[in-house]
Amino acid sequence: MIRSILAAGVAFAALSATPALAAPAQPAAITAPEIAFTEWKLPNGLRVIALRDPTTASVTTSVWYEVGSKHDPQGRSGFSHLFEHILSRKTENMPYNMVNRLTEDVGGTRNASNSDDRTNYYETVPAQYLETLLWTHAERMARPVVDNEVFENERAVVKEELRQRILAPPYGRIRMVLAENGFDVLPQRRPGIGSLEQLDSATLDDARAFHQAYYGPDTATLIVAGNFDEARLRSMVDKYFAAIPPRANKIPLAITAREPQRMAPRELVATAPNVPLPVSGSLWKIPGAAHPDTAAIEVLDAVLSQGDNSRMHQALVRTGKAVSYSQAVNSSEEGGYFAAFAILNPAADKADVAATIASEFERVRDGGVTAAELSEAKNELMASALRRRETVTGRAFELGEALVVSGDPRAADIRLDRIRKVSAADVQRVARTYLTPQSVVNWRYEAGPDNPESYANPVPMPTFASVPPAKGEPAKLNDEATRVAPPAPGVAPQVQRAALSQAKLGNGIPLVTAQTGTVPIATMTVILPGGTSTDPAGKSGLASMASILADKGTPTRSATQIAAALESLGAQMGATPGVDGTFFSLTAPTANLAAAGEILADVIKNASFPQEELDRERKRTIDSLQVALKDPGSLAGMVADRVFYGDSAYGAVTTVNSLPRIDQSDLADWRRSWWHPKTAKIVVSGGIAPAQARSVAEQLFGNWQEARPAGVAPADPAGANRPVQTIVIDMPEAGQAAVLAGVRAPARGSSDYYPLVLANSVLGAGSNGRLFNEVRTKRGLSYGSYSSFGSRADESILTASAQTKNESADEVTQIILDQFGALGTAPADADALEKRRLFLGGSYTRALESSSGFNSIVAGLVLQGIEPGEAARFAERLSAVSPTAAADVASRLVTPDKASVVIVGNAAAFLDDLKKIRPNVTVIKASDLNLDSASLTATGG
Repeated sequence: MIRSILAAGVAFAALSATPALAAPAQPAAITAPEIAFTEWKLPNGLRVIALRDPTTASVTTSVWYEVGSKHDPQGRSGFSHLFEHILSRKTENMPYNMVNRLTEDVGGTRNASNSDDRTNYYETVPAQYLETLLWTHAERMARPVVDNEVFENERAVVKEELRQRILAPPYGRIRMVLAENGFDVLPQRRPGIGSLEQLDSATLDDARAFHQAYYGPDTATLIVAGNFDEARLRSMVDKYFAAIPPRANKIPLAITAREPQRMAPRELVATAPNVPLPVSGSLWKIPGAAHPDTAAIEVLDAVLSQGDNSRMHQALVRTGKAVSYSQAVNSSEEGGYFAAFAILNPAADKADVAATIASEFERVRDGGVTAAELSEAKNELMASALRRRETVTGRAFELGEALVVSGDPRAADIRLDRIRKVSAADVQRVARTYLTPQSVVNWRYEAGPDNPESYANPVPMPTFASVPPAKGEPAKLNDEATRVAPPAPGVAPQVQRAALSQAKLGNGIPLVTAQTGTVPIATMTVILPGGTSTDPAGKSGLASMASILADKGTPTRSATQIAAALESLGAQMGATPGVDGTFFSLTAPTANLAAAGEILADVIKNASFPQEELDRERKRTIDSLQVALKDPGSLAGMVADRVFYGDSAYGAVTTVNSLPRIDQSDLADWRRSWWHPKTAKIVVSGGIAPAQARSVAEQLFGNWQEARPAGVAPADPAGANRPVQTIVIDMPEAGQAAVLAGVRAPARGSSDYYPLVLANSVLGAGSNGRLFNEVRTKRGLSYGSYSSFGSRADESILTASAQTKNESADEVTQIILDQFGALGTAPADADALEKRRLFLGGSYTRALESSSGFNSIVAGLVLQGIEPGEAARFAERLSAVSPTAAADVASRLVTPDKASVVIVGNAAAFLDDLKKIRPNVTVIKASDLNLDSASLTATGG
């Protein structure tokens, strides 16, 4: 998968004048436990794989069809993606979106995804609903309804998804550039997400023909993971799936074409609108995912790009040539590509950056990699596997992804075994074999017209396979009287929840621990009050910069030493600043937690913010802001902070003007006041016993003392309520409009908090929320529409949002405002609220099963002054909210007349109609927007 093109908040690593210390002992090699499963096959061809885990209260069901975008018929790019949507919706016995209700209304979650090689549908529900979900999968496999309603609505949604993922973001079209030029003859050359033109030209009969050609039990694998009895599972699988016939006309799934070797280099310059900073990159072909060389290619990828100690980060980001660097190793079954690209510093020379990228690949081809680099890369890859395998659901997905590109359910473990055996010579060999100067496509991505011809592959697009015409008539939803009802739930398993232990370190720091699993990986989170609301006037971004720069140097460790040590230990460390405080989180193999924790403790206690690091990261952050200002969704969120909080502490927005005012002494003074033992709290969870967790925490932080008094949080960070506004940021080049509406919401400690949590779930939580139903399901106006509000010490904001084509921004605004009003005037009844309670409680319970999820929940409570044991009482608190209380809080707080609206998009497409809804509209050109001012204008104060 392509890594984030531009990491939020920028990356972590930099040079320092600190003298090198003695090299530490080489960390031991990390291993990940194998994935245990059982497997069988039905006579109709359905493969079944079961992963049992009696420690969870949930079960995940997933069906993996070996049908991906590479199977899209000629002239119908995006059909596999379209069917990811279609087969989630309607069957002969399930009305439109009933599967959503059967999942969310019992406390579960569901989704689907699509790639070159496969399409999967998955749900995680309380274990007693296993039979219900197996029934839904059999319904979708044997009796799907592909009719005009489903086809037209889902096509509209897919088109909005394309706009949101490809056309609206500044760098969205890079996906198209890479696919078009990463392949010559394979069907993976076409954009899997589809194209507006080919989606528009498709017909219902085309869709039915595609389904009949490729979807059946003989192209599917059912994977069940969680708490179940295997004998009962086998019986249920036979009951619901054995009678489903295989495809009548078994069109082969195999793609026989293979990519020819590229014999001569090529260059291109792609152009797209709304690109703030240029990109330089290189692209090569690589073999298919199951090829024995893939393991060495993965190790090479990690050496070059994974972490702040990687070669490319050092050569491009730390030198200031690039804002960010990314690599994309796209490994499909038949072949893939290796892409390397950097978003340039505006002052950088394009040719120099391109030469630097080429030089680093040449270094590997000519000189190979060091033993330390090899060990570090392997540990990073193994630690990543450990994190995925922490839950049984994670293990099931890793197994499924490896299976569909190899045909072998053991492929995920085989992959790790191959990585363990990769030698330095293997890494050099694959670089010399595949990543050569003769086979490269060097490319740039720059501001200009939306012109696909600018990046067109000169090799003619092949003609791909088509499918036979559809047979018979479309299936129909049965009359209500004749529909088969889903099976009732079984008996819920009794599961022992992880016990939460509380203690204090020797210096009084509170500690919360819990052993949440047995996989040997753990997370330590240090909670430090004092977040972005403590930024001094005119220096917005101080707390965020302190977090970004925290691991850029201490008196005894340089930034490169910190990065190298953490990466060699397979550890991930990051600081996340919020409005009320900062979370430092460290995830590491349990055996390495203490060693990695020494670095965490050093950073928190002694971060020195070297001047050269401050200069570099400040410049990168400013460049990153320039990118965010070109993205409608990101910009709408930044404007909303100003609209709802004005000049209050919560309203401050980091800008290109505030960052230069921050100096080294500001950072040092702020750290000493806010990263303080008198206010710090620690949470440790994962595959670690509480006694061991306490011992590690005591060793790291038990003697931490600070003479300076701790900082005092602002008394009224939210400030007074602001006037209702409607703000349009006019961005004519925007590929889509971002619509956001919101109202002020209660603080975490308010008696209104839980009633509003429940009311908000009715409004916009998940795919059964009213917003999703009205905006996406009924009208196909957006990929999704949701609402949320955060937990804050002072008043929060409840926001509802959606991204839509520019022409429908006014319509989406009206829908959101109407739903705000209906929340109080047409409240959910007791039955609907109970289903929402189950949905929220299920999400919460599942999060507590992983160390990162557990720490996030408990740390959030602790930061808001809530007793950590409250984490176990979430469902109880929701159960105490009556329908009257939920309706009352909605009618008081969530009303159209209290809502401010922010829209970022091409105003010419919607402004006149918007004024019919909200007459008092303030229009600000994106080029004139001033986020340093509460009025958002250049002259405002």
